[in-house]
Amino acid sequence: MALLSVLQLQAQIDPVKYPTYTGITEALKSKDPVYSISFRGKGMFNLPREITQLKSVFFLNLMENKFEKIDEAVFGLKELTILNLTGNSIKYIPDAVATLQKLENLSLNLNSLTGVNPAVAKLQKLKVIRLDANNLYVFPEALLQIPALEEINLEGNQISFIGERLDRITGLRSLNLASNQINDMGNLRFPERLKDLELQHNAIPELPANLYRLEHLELLNVSNNALQALSPAVKGLKNMVSLNLAHNRLKDLPEEISRLKNLKTLLLTGNPMEKSTVEKIRKMLPGATVYF
Repeated sequence: MALLSVLQLQAQIDPVKYPTYTGITEALKSKDPVYSISFRGKGMFNLPREITQLKSVFFLNLMENKFEKIDEAVFGLKELTILNLTGNSIKYIPDAVATLQKLENLSLNLNSLTGVNPAVAKLQKLKVIRLDANNLYVFPEALLQIPALEEINLEGNQISFIGERLDRITGLRSLNLASNQINDMGNLRFPERLKDLELQHNAIPELPANLYRLEHLELLNVSNNALQALSPAVKGLKNMVSLNLAHNRLKDLPEEISRLKNLKTLLLTGNPMEKSTVEKIRKMLPGATVYF
C-alpha cells in the first residue's frame, strides 16, 4: 500500500515543471521557487529548520523516516497541498494541522495513531486521507465534517464502530474499511455517489439495507466475512462491475442478482455452495465471469 500511495502522489506532480529536491542545501540554493521536496527514507527524527524559508513548497514527502510527531516546521509551509508521512512512528495529530488550509492529500498510513484530532475537520479542502495500518478503534468523527473528501483509506486498523452517518461525506467516491473488526453495520448510511467500497476481512454477518441503494457503486468487496445471505435488494446495485463475495457462508444468491447487467466479475470462492447452484448463477449472469 505504501508504494502505491507514493506512486499516486508522484503522478500528480509534473517533474519538469516541479523538480523534486532531496536535500535542504540544494533546495536553498535554488534560484527558482521550490515546490517539491522528498526526504524519503533519510532516517530523520526532525526536519531542518531552514525548510520554513521555502514558502512555495506544495509537495512534501517524509515517508519512511523516524518521526514520532509531525515536526512543527511542517506547519510553516502554508502552501502544502500534498503531505506524505507514511511509515513513521507518529502517535498523534497536533492542533496545528488546522493551519494547513490548502491541504488536499494527507497520508499518515503505517504510523501509530490511536485517534484523529478533531482539528482535522478544519481541513475543508482535503480530498484524500490515508490512515491505513494504524491503531484506530472507531471511524474518525472529524472526517464526517469534511464533505469534500473523495477517498478514505482506513484498512488494517481495529475499527469496530462506524456510526450511521457516513452520508455526510457527500463527495466520497472510495472507502476502504478492510481488515478491521466490524461485526455490525447497523443502519449505516453511505454517500449516494460512492463507487468503490472495500469491507473484506471483517466479521460482517449482514449488509445494511442502505448499501443496496448505492446505484453508482461499481466495486464491492465483502470477501472473508460472515455473510449468510444476500438481500433481493441487491438489484439496486445497477452499476456494479465487480462483486467479491468469496469466503463467506453463502449457500445461494437471490435471483435478483440477474438484474446486475453491468456485472463483469463475481467471486464466490470459499462459500458452501453446491456446484449446481453455481451453474444456475452463471446462467443468470451470462455477461459475467463467475469464479468458484
